Amino acid sequence: MRAVVITRFGGPEVLAVAELPEPVPGRGEVRIRVAAATVNPTDLALREGRRRGGVEPPCIPGMELGGVVDAVGPGVATCHAGDRVMAIVLPARRAGGAQAELVVVPQGSVAPAPDAATLAQAATLPMNGLTARRALDLLDLPAGAILGVTGAAGAVGGYAVQLGKVAGLRVVADAGPADEGLVRRLGADLVVPRGAGAAAYRGAVPGGVDGMVDAAVLNDGILGAVRDGGGLATLRGFAGPTERGIAIHPVLVSDYAENREALLELGRLAQAGALTLRVARTYPPERAAEAHAALAAGGVRGRLVIAF
Repeated sequence: MRAVVITRFGGPEVLAVAELPEPVPGRGEVRIRVAAATVNPTDLALREGRRRGGVEPPCIPGMELGGVVDAVGPGVATCHAGDRVMAIVLPARRAGGAQAELVVVPQGSVAPAPDAATLAQAATLPMNGLTARRALDLLDLPAGAILGVTGAAGAVGGYAVQLGKVAGLRVVADAGPADEGLVRRLGADLVVPRGAGAAAYRGAVPGGVDGMVDAAVLNDGILGAVRDGGGLATLRGFAGPTERGIAIHPVLVSDYAENREALLELGRLAQAGALTLRVARTYPPERAAEAHAALAAGGVRGRLVIAF
């Protein structure tokens, strides 16, 4: 099978397509013939050696995919060969990540792809959607509370906005001028200027937001937007120091990697139109380096996808 491989840590030029043995599903595992796998900031960090997770080259990047079940191991009852599915993949393992023609994952990491979505669109949901879901679960805000979202035009931020609205929250999100319409369409009740930091949120909500999903990774730079005793969900491990009794919740999507119920619910919401699945561009695996360079350059709205 073909797979995108990080041959050594470095720039996009270290990516190559390699022929690898086909993986075999074990007990409780599902093998998926991949149609599409997304490129995320975590893939850039892995390629550069900044977030290895114990992985050394050669290794396969990718954390989410859409495809068709190819085979199942003993004890699998949740899906069958031929099913259209989406899955989250943790690349910090011997089998590697999602950017390969065949990928084996635990059955708890797999759910049906939304019927109305292409497999490329479905691939954008598992990791990014579960990250947003985990962030909101950690904040645990009641209906009617005020949720702030930084980086709202991005994949995680956009899902956080929409999941917040499903939960009955009032959402205040940031956007640049070019993205304001998009963020409003995603459901934000108030849009504040991107780049203005905590002051922009305080201008809109003088008392501070009840909870913040910091998809832009501003870390302590956004604490001032949160009310005393509120919560901040962070995406890159920031855990403090904090202030004014604000609880900081580092979000690890690995905590939900086998939360099939959460993944099923994301699929149901996407099928109902409550979540917007956004594909920016697709690339063949031989052009994975171009996808990495495009993501690193910034300004991508939606996800870049490797299509097999």
